[in-house]
Amino acid sequence: MRWLIGIGINAVLFMALAGYFQDDFQVTGAGAAITASFVLSILNVLVRPVLILLTLPATILTLGLFLFVINALTLLMTDSLMGAAFEISGFGMALLAAVIISIVNVIMQKMVFEKK
Repeated sequence: MRWLIGIGINAVLFMALAGYFQDDFQVTGAGAAITASFVLSILNVLVRPVLILLTLPATILTLGLFLFVINALTLLMTDSLMGAAFEISGFGMALLAAVIISIVNVIMQKMVFEKK
């Protein structure tokens, strides 16, 4: 259930980012946002751990900030897999989107999943 809620939150974030950064971050519709969120979650399960393991020295040297770069790379992979339905203009936009998505996801996890 947490996985489906996470996909929904990311889909809404993709739509919001596409509305705010209209030239640099484009999503053709809600279906594309949900599909992109699903693809991103699959990449986070399969590819992200390998990337983290391969870049462990850089992650340790930057005190974990390199994880944002890994998140940006997974967003760019999602962009390449989705085709024209989900477009990110470049690495800088992907990095900014990764930071925003990470911050919002942490806040939402604290609000939704943490028991009081």
